[in-house]
Amino acid sequence: MMLAGKTALVTGGRGGIGRAICERFAREGARVFAADLTPAGSLAEGQPPDDFIQLDVTSEDSVRAVYDHVAATADSSLDILVNAAGIEIEKTIEETSLEEWNRIFAVNVTGTFLVSKYALPLLRRSQAGGGASVINFGSYDGFIADPGLAAYCATKGAVHALTRAMACDHGPEGIRVNAICPGYVDTPMLQSFFEGDGSGGDGCTIDSLQQAVRDVHPMRTFGKPEDMANLVNWLASDEARYAAGQLWVLDGGLSAQVQQMKL
Repeated sequence: MMLAGKTALVTGGRGGIGRAICERFAREGARVFAADLTPAGSLAEGQPPDDFIQLDVTSEDSVRAVYDHVAATADSSLDILVNAAGIEIEKTIEETSLEEWNRIFAVNVTGTFLVSKYALPLLRRSQAGGGASVINFGSYDGFIADPGLAAYCATKGAVHALTRAMACDHGPEGIRVNAICPGYVDTPMLQSFFEGDGSGGDGCTIDSLQQAVRDVHPMRTFGKPEDMANLVNWLASDEARYAAGQLWVLDGGLSAQVQQMKL
């Protein structure tokens, strides 16, 4: 087992990708704390084999309380932190209110900042052979942009820059920091995108929209939460001891192609 004896905290741990990460970590021998707003999260079915902690990533008091709990139950150390909590707004900047803009930055950027900031004392105590590992969630939308996702794209660009800065600052302390940048992944967030105004559906059915998205990928499919969990698991393991400060794009080749070639 790749993570035997390690302790992990996953924010958004009851969401689509977060839940898959928690399940994979548990299979690899880690003790996993799934932190989310509710036990059900964005998925109603089943419960993964992990410890649930209620967490609002936008609240400094909530973040501190979570680490008090982890410290009290995990020998005051943490080996792995995954910042997977995130939200999406399907609007242009003209359509986005200041309240919406502040909210998505609070969750996607400030949440990553707060959860990482207060994890540092526990991460420094990690006894893992490959050092402690922090894995943030960016997006291919932090490099290129989907129409109608202006605020979301801005937050993911910020997470990318924050990841590099954290890697530079805390690498000397034995803390590796990387970001995974997914493309389209089959999660409740993606299904919401298909159903929302940001899909550009123009009256198409959800099935036809989903097939259109598959067809623009070189691999002719979009990802599954388990695909993200596989890469997160490697980055969390000692096998990735030399991996730091990188933005790992996992999008089925979508961003590798020249889009005009599809015409």
